[in-house]
Amino acid sequence: MATTLPTFSASTTSDEVVDTFADDIKGKNVLVTGTSLNGLGFETARAIAKYANLVVITGYNEQRLQASKTAILEAIPSANVRTLTLDLSSLAAVRKAAAEVNAYAEPLHLLINNAAATSGFYRLTDDNIEIQMAASHIGPFLFTNLLLPKIIASGTRTWTPRVVFVSSNAHRRHDGIPLDDKEAFLRGGPGLAFNAASNTTGGASESETSLPLMRRYAHVKSANVLTARELARRGKGKLLAYSLHPGGIWTNACEGGLQSELIEMGVVNPDGTQTEVMPGGVKWKTLPQGAATTLVAAFDPRITDQSGAYLDDCVVAEDHVAPHSADMSRALKLWQLTEEVVGEKFDF
Repeated sequence: MATTLPTFSASTTSDEVVDTFADDIKGKNVLVTGTSLNGLGFETARAIAKYANLVVITGYNEQRLQASKTAILEAIPSANVRTLTLDLSSLAAVRKAAAEVNAYAEPLHLLINNAAATSGFYRLTDDNIEIQMAASHIGPFLFTNLLLPKIIASGTRTWTPRVVFVSSNAHRRHDGIPLDDKEAFLRGGPGLAFNAASNTTGGASESETSLPLMRRYAHVKSANVLTARELARRGKGKLLAYSLHPGGIWTNACEGGLQSELIEMGVVNPDGTQTEVMPGGVKWKTLPQGAATTLVAAFDPRITDQSGAYLDDCVVAEDHVAPHSADMSRALKLWQLTEEVVGEKFDF
């Protein structure tokens, strides 16, 4: 007798999703980037760890990474959790971490690109790339492609490997990621009026960066959607890729460097506290509700024939994708431009 799967919604939690797909998760090895305590990646990894064979969690700070591992094991003593030091803002560090994963004896069935740079300050990395673009798009792009042979090799008759990109509905703002100006793509460019002095002072003034930094956030989230679509096209059924909007969740970014911009947008109260609802009457989600859409993208068998799709509130929501982030010619252009930046072409 066929099992009827539940209908998921904005209120669905991470545990409800993994409990539904427990049989699919069992035996799987999963890597989740950006797993700091009290974040979406941590909650995603914690939920998966209930059933997975192995969960690899990543972060650039070893102490915080170990704290996340300890917390998962306290919640789920039977979990098999492995840490991986990964600084997505450094191309050299990405290559080092990818080599470590490729040397694992175990296969890798699923990659969840959750990490993002949300410090609220403009700075250039050692590779001379603006930090949000480096850590939220270029680093994940390189990491994903370096792991793709291993991920694809995990495919079986009953499992098609997946790659998930945690994006945001912020991808719809403005006119998408700049693809015709390499300077704007890599470092923001003069059109964003970034303060170059912040490279040495640690941060530009609020007046100079409040709008530009949120615009940059929209750029990288658009890049996540486009990358998932192009990866799905190239996967040709051997690999499934998805992007998603997790919802509005109160995370460290709401209390950190982006707070002043979020106050201006009406997302955060003037005193820095959480608003009752967000602009447009949108309700806040809890962390378990926010991680749920990621987990649907990762495991729901009902979306296997919709690779490249964008999800929102635990369902496919292609009508929520901005035209500039649905354009496959732009997806290809972004892919090729990013290959040029990392100095390597990827065919699979």
